[in-house]
Amino acid sequence: MTFAVIQMVSQDDVLANLTQARQLLEQAAAGGARLAVLPENFAAMGRRDLAALGRAEALGQGPILPWLQRAARDLKLWIVAGTLPLPPDEAPEAKPHACSLLIDDAGQRVARYDKLHLFDVEVADNRGSYRESDDFAHGQRIVVADTPVGRLGLSVCYDLRFPELYGALRQAGAELISAPSAFTAVTGAAHWQVLVRARAIETQCYVLAAGQGGEHPGPRQTFGHSAIVDPWGRVLAEQDQGQAVLLASRDGAEQAAIRQRMPVQAHRRILSSDAVRPIAVE
Repeated sequence: MTFAVIQMVSQDDVLANLTQARQLLEQAAAGGARLAVLPENFAAMGRRDLAALGRAEALGQGPILPWLQRAARDLKLWIVAGTLPLPPDEAPEAKPHACSLLIDDAGQRVARYDKLHLFDVEVADNRGSYRESDDFAHGQRIVVADTPVGRLGLSVCYDLRFPELYGALRQAGAELISAPSAFTAVTGAAHWQVLVRARAIETQCYVLAAGQGGEHPGPRQTFGHSAIVDPWGRVLAEQDQGQAVLLASRDGAEQAAIRQRMPVQAHRRILSSDAVRPIAVE
């Protein structure tokens, strides 16, 4: 029941990133992991040709998908492939999604999650503005899949600010939630650990938060502090900056006990808009 969270400092050289990711996945497999989570943009950080990269992958002409399949088979490892730009399966010429794939240990794609919430914000850093919707289309659905370490819900980075998504993943049976990310240094310092721990506490899930942690083209600085958080909100492992492999194991009995002692899922009350009325001030 062991899993791994991988932190990287990806650059704009796809092949170099894949070489580094393979080395880290090998470390995860050697540590006994059955599933490993790569960070957001693990293969291409700071590239401006994301649509072209995505089309090449969709048409079977890119290096990333074959590499993922080969790594999973060679290492007998399930892989959450952070994110990569991929157009819809049925429309390879369409705008890509920020897509997180789940690959099983036979190299087969088990699930695909397209990032629901795109990072279109102003940040007080040297870039100032981020517009993910310029490059990506919004996803449309939540995704949960069975894995050897438990039922996994998929999310990505900015999704962490939207607790209703995580509530839906728990409702769909999630026991673990992956959150490959590339938080900026500014927003990460302010909110990263609070958000990751909150999502774990409220869903009573393990949260596998795999981040980018360092300097990237752009220029861009990411916060790092990749972490594994348990269903009680305890940080089991964390890495501030640089490359790292974090390992932890799921204790299914303890998770079940936490959910039994504090049955928040059974206590949820969903109010309709008719039930919400303004309070008159006299």
